[in-house]
Order: sequence, then structure tokens, then C-alpha cells
Amino acid sequence: MINDISKKLAPSGVLRVGLNMSNFLLVNGKDSTGLPDGVSPDIGKKLAKELNVKCKLVQFAKPGLLADVVNDDQWDIGNIASEKERGKTIDFSEPYVNIDANFIFKSKDNFTTNDDVNLPGIKIAVVKRSAYDLWLTENFKNSELIRVDTIENSHKLFRDGKVDVLAGLKPKLIDELETNNDFEIITNPFTYIKQSIGIKKGNPEILDFLNQFVLKIIKEGYVESLLKKHKVQNKLSIPKIC
Repeated sequence: MINDISKKLAPSGVLRVGLNMSNFLLVNGKDSTGLPDGVSPDIGKKLAKELNVKCKLVQFAKPGLLADVVNDDQWDIGNIASEKERGKTIDFSEPYVNIDANFIFKSKDNFTTNDDVNLPGIKIAVVKRSAYDLWLTENFKNSELIRVDTIENSHKLFRDGKVDVLAGLKPKLIDELETNNDFEIITNPFTYIKQSIGIKKGNPEILDFLNQFVLKIIKEGYVESLLKKHKVQNKLSIPKIC
């Protein structure tokens, strides 16, 4: 079983793991050799070990760039967020961690629910082609999404008053709240970002194996150990499993 999956998923004997380098929660530094370090790289290394192959970390500046080359033979698995639009070209495993996505706003605007944000005339800053941008594009039809290239630029738009609301991953938003007492958060997430293992479409036996792998590393406590190792246990949640 393992040998068959290895030959199909990593025929060269090296598992090429596509990493979204902009996800600061899952890739949060460099190891002693200068390679990416964090939960996502460690998941890739764990899978390579399971398959008895070597591991190569392939870096992408943004998740959209990783998703774009799914059929270009640049990676064997892609560790990015599972999302409906991406699901048209990528098959995703069950998530190994979840991240809350929330809105923050200026106190004077007095938003209380996520529905309050989905109104004509409301401008929301988002990072272009992030998982939450794709979710909002499909689900928020009334407000206007203002797309920028980086997380830093989305925060700057909000701080400069050029948008009404900032959408983002909760841990980064909490950092922003600490800089200004006039900013508030809508505590109920508008969506959850499901960090998963992606592969080319059309390989159901590999997808089934990956789902079993994810289930195993959650049940055995490996994912929990990674969150503690990288000090993100209070910023990421482990999906509930049956």
C-alpha cells in the first residue's frame, strides 16, 4: 500500500511539498539549515517519512501562485487552504488545522454582526486570492472587496481609513487591535480557513491515503505537538474528528 502510494505521489523518490510562505502561522521562520520552518513544513516532512521518501520544500510567495501550477509538475502536494474555487483544480484532504477569519472595524462604525458588514457602500480590505478573499467573493455580494497584494498593505488600507473593515486571520487581527483602542473585532468568525493537503485531481486512492494520514496525526497527538513546538497552540485549532 505505502509503496504503491509512494510511486504514484512521489515517483522520483522525493516528495515535493509546496508551501505558502505568506501564511505566517504555518511557516514561521527558518530552521538551522535556512529552510522554512513551521507546522506546514513539518507536516510535509512527516508525510515524506511515512512514504519512505525524501522531502523537498518548494516555496511560493502566495497561495494563489502555488495553486496556479497544480498541473505544471512543480509540486507533489500543496499545503494550502482548502477552498471551493481552488477545489475546481485541486483535490484537498481533510484539514489538519483550522484558522479563524474575522473582521475588525473602527468603534465609531458600531458593527455587531458579520451581516452588518455585507451592505452596500461598505469597503473591506482583503489580500488578493487568499482563502478568505475567495470565500467573501462568493458569499458577500453587497459590500465592496478592496484587494491588495500583501497582508501589510491590507492593514495599512484599514489604518489609513481607506476601507471600513479589515478582513484577515484572527491572530494577525489581534495584533492590530493592540495598536489602537479605537479598533474592535467581530468575535464570530465569518469563515474558517481549513489548512489541508492538496493534490492534482483524479487520484482518489491518494486522497484516501492522505485523509487517513491526517486522521492518524491528529489522533496520535502529532498535530497538537507541532502547535506547541511552534508556539501557535493559541492561534490555531485542531479539527474535531469522529
